[in-house]
Amino acid sequence: MTNGEAGAAMRKSYYAAHTYMILGVVSGLYYRELTKAHHFEGDTQLAVVHTHLLALGMLGFLIVLALDKQFGLSGTRQFTAFFWCYNAGIAITVLMMLLRGTQTVLGNQVPEAVSWIAGLGHIVLTVGLILLFVLLGKRLDGPAGKSATEPEPAAALEQ
Repeated sequence: MTNGEAGAAMRKSYYAAHTYMILGVVSGLYYRELTKAHHFEGDTQLAVVHTHLLALGMLGFLIVLALDKQFGLSGTRQFTAFFWCYNAGIAITVLMMLLRGTQTVLGNQVPEAVSWIAGLGHIVLTVGLILLFVLLGKRLDGPAGKSATEPEPAAALEQ
């Protein structure tokens, strides 16, 4: 993988972190305005959507970006599997939290399926994290800053 391809692959993590930062800020605004508009004083899942998006999404992908820069994680099928699995897990989990929280504020009954789907989201998120740790574990023994397909300088000179 060339430096340009590696940079483009790493940008996926940057764009994901940036997107989650925006969603985290917007979800905090949504929580504040919805509860204020409905004069809601109790507990709701909406209170923690903001922190989930910022911690799992923004900070998580900023950490992945730093690890990618150091260990060359992106550009592999395993990284792609991690990336989409982790994002799907966050999306499912956060959407169910938004649904539950909004229904709570509005005073509506929350279907039991919401909890089951949220649990599925957590499982998908966990699978994504396992994929990341397996990939990272494989890269710990390699040279720093090199991707899997990038040849060693000495090996490139021998060719």
